[in-house]
Amino acid sequence: MSNEDITLTAGDAEAIVRPGNGGRIGSLRVGGVELLRQGERFGCFPMVPWCGRIREGRFRDGAVVHRMPLNAPPHAIHGTARDGEWSVARASATEAVITYDLTDPWPYSGRVTQVVTLAPDSLTLAASVETYESSFPAQIGWHPWFNRTLDGTPVSIDFSPAWQEERGADHLPTGRRVDPRPGPWDDCFGMPDGVDVTLTWPGRLELRVTSPQRWVVIYDEQEAAVCVEPQTGPPDGLNTHPRLVTPLEPLEATTTWTWRRP
Repeated sequence: MSNEDITLTAGDAEAIVRPGNGGRIGSLRVGGVELLRQGERFGCFPMVPWCGRIREGRFRDGAVVHRMPLNAPPHAIHGTARDGEWSVARASATEAVITYDLTDPWPYSGRVTQVVTLAPDSLTLAASVETYESSFPAQIGWHPWFNRTLDGTPVSIDFSPAWQEERGADHLPTGRRVDPRPGPWDDCFGMPDGVDVTLTWPGRLELRVTSPQRWVVIYDEQEAAVCVEPQTGPPDGLNTHPRLVTPLEPLEATTTWTWRRP
């Protein structure tokens, strides 16, 4: 199948999946209202095979040190899959399955599969990284850009993390866990019972982001949008919390956005 845009519909919800633009969700409209910031770099993109920044673009796998391109100097950020063209495995009115084969500059072979499922009151994203060759460390996450305002109504963010990863001057975790601090944030938080963050545009919409993953990055330093990013490890996690993908054990992750209107 081609990698042209896929439109999913369920009830009065509509999502546009863009395989040709990094496998991202380019649009999510509920009752005709757009929830995601528009633009080629925005929407919601998968962060694979790593999330956030890798310090100086370097990560170690055993005795071997690999270096990724410094696309956020002096670091490498958000993986390579968001810059690639994905393939469509299958699509229906409410579900799209798309795949991306890891390639240069990533040094290992593997396949990423993302399943996007739309219901009248929710969107579920599920992803896996598989390999049939060498094992390697990897992460999965999602980076949605939710519009800060809906029809002029600003958003509020509510969540109760167990800890905050202390952020150094280089925007990377120092390795210390601290009590959660007030925003604005470009910070990673620990939620050991699973990610659970509620965005509320009073009188307009409530959207709850949940995930079994234990880490979430909250970014609200921009006027146009706020980001709630569930991920399988913290920034620089290829070095600090490596999780190996092996031929017998893929890496899997999922997140669900559930909404309701007053």
